[in-house]
Amino acid sequence: MAGRFFPAALMARRNLTRTKMRSLLASLGIVIGVVAIASLGMFGVALQYSFTQNLGNVGNQLTVYPNSGENITELTERDIRTIRREASPTATVSPVKTRVEPVSYNREDAVRETIYGVEDPAALYEAKEGRVSPFRSGALVGSDVAEEHELHPGSQITVNGTSVRVRAVLEEGDPFSSTNPDNRIIMPATSFNQRGYSEVYVIESTGTQANETAIGIRDALNDREQRVFVQELGSLVDTIEEQFQIINTVLAGIASISLLVAGISILNVMLMSTVERREEIGVLRAVGYQKRDVLKVMLMEATLLGFLGGIAGVILSLGAGLAINHYAVGDAMAVFRLPNAWYVGAAFSFGVLTSIVSGLYPAWKAASEEPVEALRG
Repeated sequence: MAGRFFPAALMARRNLTRTKMRSLLASLGIVIGVVAIASLGMFGVALQYSFTQNLGNVGNQLTVYPNSGENITELTERDIRTIRREASPTATVSPVKTRVEPVSYNREDAVRETIYGVEDPAALYEAKEGRVSPFRSGALVGSDVAEEHELHPGSQITVNGTSVRVRAVLEEGDPFSSTNPDNRIIMPATSFNQRGYSEVYVIESTGTQANETAIGIRDALNDREQRVFVQELGSLVDTIEEQFQIINTVLAGIASISLLVAGISILNVMLMSTVERREEIGVLRAVGYQKRDVLKVMLMEATLLGFLGGIAGVILSLGAGLAINHYAVGDAMAVFRLPNAWYVGAAFSFGVLTSIVSGLYPAWKAASEEPVEALRG
């Protein structure tokens, strides 16, 4: 039954099994090419995922700075009210003051540090040790500062000659967030003599809302002069993801060279097969096989080489993907994410297509043989 419906496939399979080693070596090139494209693609996806995970949940954050290029050194209370008005009702708006003061830890020599003044740190941070609120005196220190200087709630530090008690050690923050407290010393905003603010943190519920708020702040404060600069962390994340997509494309392009080499190998194998089976092809033509029949058989051989090599390449690629995601992301099952499926599917399709294209000329050459000349060969 199968022979009646798929005679070309059965004949192609028979021809390939007659030269098993040569067919195996030809399809091995496809295997290597598919594994190279799929594995490098999955490596790029794993690297991108790992990196963007480290960015943390910063896509919904904005930071508003005074535009020093226009000689504006601080944000006024009026600016703060405008920012609050442009932000959504659910947004967290935290004005921040900064100053540089000499700080001494554990009676060591004083070093100059940036001190941050925050009105309501509980809206931004959580305590690793101690309590964040109420916050009317003392200091909050980041985890890196606490670890470096062995500070705990109750420890004393000296800020500009004044002894200050540490009220809490803060939880680690997102490395790329502008609110990251790890290397900071935070004191009540009321302890600052300056009236203006150095920056304002705005945290929205979504990245889309953050973008709308950024547009509103720019329109409201930069109407007559460029008073503020608004940094959107969501745009930073988008830019990084775009760069990774370019890297992934380049990696896949480099890996595809191996498939081109495999295609040349299949072209060589098919040409050799055509020469060796010249008399056989002549007999087929003499007993009534048409050009298209011979063409189908030869193309089917190339297709089978590509298909079998592609299947083996996919299996090996999934194994490589499990290992890559296990070590790069810590989750081997991440190999089944949609971008990885695209790379595996594209590698398989490209492998089969390369085989078919490589078999076109040998198939045409075999089908074009005149029966009499082929039988003389």
